[in-house]
Amino acid sequence: MGLTSHKVLALAVLFAVALFLGTVLLWPRLAHRSWRSVGGRVGLLLLTQVAVFAAVGLAANQAFGFYATWADLFGQEKGQGVVRDHEVAGNGGPVQVVSRQGVGGPEGERASRGGQVQKVDVVGRTTHIATAAYVYLPPEYFQPRYAHRAFPASVVLTGYPGTAQALVKGLHYPQTARAEAAAGRMQPMILVMLRPTVAPPRDTECVDVPGGPQTETFFAKDLPDEIGARYRTARKWGIVGDSTGGYCALKVAMHHPGVYGAGAGLSAYYKAASDPTTGDLFHGDRAARDRADLMWSLDHLPPPATSLLVTSSKQGESNYRRTQEFIGRVKSPTRVSSIILDSGGHNFNTWRREIPATLQWLSRRLT
Repeated sequence: MGLTSHKVLALAVLFAVALFLGTVLLWPRLAHRSWRSVGGRVGLLLLTQVAVFAAVGLAANQAFGFYATWADLFGQEKGQGVVRDHEVAGNGGPVQVVSRQGVGGPEGERASRGGQVQKVDVVGRTTHIATAAYVYLPPEYFQPRYAHRAFPASVVLTGYPGTAQALVKGLHYPQTARAEAAAGRMQPMILVMLRPTVAPPRDTECVDVPGGPQTETFFAKDLPDEIGARYRTARKWGIVGDSTGGYCALKVAMHHPGVYGAGAGLSAYYKAASDPTTGDLFHGDRAARDRADLMWSLDHLPPPATSLLVTSSKQGESNYRRTQEFIGRVKSPTRVSSIILDSGGHNFNTWRREIPATLQWLSRRLT
């Protein structure tokens, strides 16, 4: 059974409850001063606490989508989605559809009424990076009167480590886009949902790593090229993400305004992280390190002709001060907008409050 299986969560909860009841029932029998009784009490308490923490952890993982598999959790996912130096086999091209599913609504609802989410495998022709993604196609995409229309498209990124599936099931991007378009608050839009971790388990921070994954190039060139060749997408794209994905979205939009007309960072930070999960991203290249610092870019590079959206909370978010500083440094022709909540943490609940307005903003900027 998989890490995100409801059966695994149910078994963990039942095991925790059983250990708790067992501890209550057995405690009187262990109420002695012998080393066996003391050891028994310690063992029961330890096992109960471990079982409770495991159940809570599994529930949190299902809610927030931190890890997708057991291998992902234990850092064993080293052979999945790494850089590949080979051509794609078969006739499907660099984007191959793996599965299709509807977006809410009645079971079996037609795509022309409810839209469709397609799971795809993408391989970049330039970078040879291979990764999975979910593509949301709005209902209009399947309707005859829009058969020749090119739709605005936006890349949607998770945080780190994150799972692409969490964008569908946890943050509800397809469902929100469908509802907002149906209400006339945004135009129908294609969403390409994936995580920025395209070379797991390493966090590349969307950087072109010397001698390693060319992640920025993948998002700036390969992904829009390959998806655009498969689907009817408009020329200029949008990009949005949360946390690490938010940093990536802002950086890619700022560095590649010819491709991305708008970039939104939900609870983003503004400088590439450096820790054991990232490793050495720049190999001593000071210019590359500076370029990955968004504040430095605003001060030293020509302002890009793109639109940026940043979000934060006055209470509960650690990036509030830096977000205000970022807004103050933006110069024309770059345009900047913001969503500032009175309170909200670095979590799914906060981002779900920001996503509808963010999609509306993207829709206006990509018109």
